[in-house]
Amino acid sequence: MFGIIPHVVWTRLIVPDDLNRITLSHNCLLLERDGKQIIIETGSGNKLGPKMRKIFGLSDYWLANALREAGCAPEAVTHVIVTHLHFDHAGGLTRAALPDEVPDWIRPADGSDDAPRVVRTFPKARIIVQRREWEDALVNRSVMTRTYFRDHLEPIREQLQLIESPRPFPAGHLPDRDELPRTSVIDRQTEVLPGIFAFLTPGHTWGQQAVRFVNERGRSIVFVPDVIPTVHHLGAAYNLAYDVEPYTSMCTRRWLLEEAASNDWLLVLNHEPGNPLQRVRRDGKGWYELLPEKD
Repeated sequence: MFGIIPHVVWTRLIVPDDLNRITLSHNCLLLERDGKQIIIETGSGNKLGPKMRKIFGLSDYWLANALREAGCAPEAVTHVIVTHLHFDHAGGLTRAALPDEVPDWIRPADGSDDAPRVVRTFPKARIIVQRREWEDALVNRSVMTRTYFRDHLEPIREQLQLIESPRPFPAGHLPDRDELPRTSVIDRQTEVLPGIFAFLTPGHTWGQQAVRFVNERGRSIVFVPDVIPTVHHLGAAYNLAYDVEPYTSMCTRRWLLEEAASNDWLLVLNHEPGNPLQRVRRDGKGWYELLPEKD
């Protein structure tokens, strides 16, 4: 989770367990607009087998449980927006099939102990993702060997709504460390639904996106993916080992924080286990600080 940051440094911020694991959340949002039920992010789902569940220390609680508690049936969800297609963000797009269900996909014999039969979690939903992310996921352009899983990609092909948001910097341009894009996020965002926008935040993956919307109180909310996964990832160099381009992640974090401070965005951090709602303010020293917000 902390890439090149030395263990002795990041453990001043958060204490790991005996297996060197830290507590994280898979935060997701449910939006209700104009009769539509919209999900942002889906977490890991419930398909991973005992080995992977032990490695990551996963609980049995997943998105379907949270939706039931919110009074929303997965079959009623009309749209799902995922920031990127790594298993801990998009794994919940499909679920383990019940014994009497006809599966939408059957896992080839590959030695995995993950669920062999899966179905679509949101059978009536459009799934919104950047085209570049989808293309990279299909051929597993990733630093890690197991992060894009076939069991949450193959079954959703017919549900996809692929978008292509403008890049922060022109193709082939290598920005300086503190360089800001010449265009604002407002000029680079894609309206995926009325009042809901997506914009590219590359570095963790090339096609990673953030999601922005205005809530009923008139506040601009931005769901932030793995460019700032927790409150402990505010520093310029605090990239993940999963990042395909750590330097790009650092540049993205810089301009994202500046946009958030300038526009008073309320950020929702996707892996923060405490309070994921954070405001960004300039710290007077050339960088930024996060201020938690209660609601």
